Amino acid sequence: MKRSLAIVAAVLFVAALATAGQQPAKKLKVFISVDMEGISGLINWDETSQGGPDYPLFRKLMTEEANAAISGALDAGATEIVVRDAHDSARNILPDLLRPEARLIREWNGPLSMMEGIDKTFDAVVFIGYHARAGTPDAVLKHTMSLSLFDVILNGVRMPEGGWNAAIAGYFDVPVVFLSGDSAICRQIKEIIGPIETVAVKDGIGKAASMIHPLKAQQMIKAGVASALRNMKAYKTYKPAAPYKLEIVFTDENQALRASWIPGAVRTSERSVAFTSADFMDIIKDFRLARL
Repeated sequence: MKRSLAIVAAVLFVAALATAGQQPAKKLKVFISVDMEGISGLINWDETSQGGPDYPLFRKLMTEEANAAISGALDAGATEIVVRDAHDSARNILPDLLRPEARLIREWNGPLSMMEGIDKTFDAVVFIGYHARAGTPDAVLKHTMSLSLFDVILNGVRMPEGGWNAAIAGYFDVPVVFLSGDSAICRQIKEIIGPIETVAVKDGIGKAASMIHPLKAQQMIKAGVASALRNMKAYKTYKPAAPYKLEIVFTDENQALRASWIPGAVRTSERSVAFTSADFMDIIKDFRLARL
């Protein structure tokens, strides 16, 4: 009996030594913002909104690319994942088909728009289905936020949506580590924020595009997200320097007139207004108001 107790005590002692040196699992919280124009296979505006005959197909493919990103994040050890539906109505991703490990944010709310839900508790940001800024050659369905805006310029840099959203992530000290979309936005985002893992799912050819198969795109996204999250030290948070100057160029001069009524706005041309502040959150709110 004494010998049995001694053996049990020895086993428990060895187990205690083994667990004493173990560190608790590191939490990895990931924010995934999902747009639609940069999804594989998609080429026409009719495919991006309710009423288009192929919209149900591309809602499904959008959801599947979001799932690929979730799978990659889980492979890299993500412990918490938030997906932001960031296209048009913000009601495109099919909730019942989204992987259950992620929480989904739907519908529009505050000034963070495509980044609604981001905060300082996140470790990394992933962009899925993104596209190039308005006026970019050989880019699929290029635009900046809406067809009513011709340009968004932050501290002298012409911004695609990915650049603007990366700056919002930077405000919360969170790096953007991955982007998928067409090859034009993959080039553009690197020029603006520096090193980032990208997957180009299509190459624009004027209004047309050369596509990879959606299943291949999903496999590449899964692998790319996992690689990016395992290599976090390679990426820097994108933080433009204060004071911040935002210039918005509209397609219609009447929109610029209305935006000029916002306190602090300066009319810079017939179709543009500018805002300046030392607080980037003020700039974010001004941008939201100017687009109403």
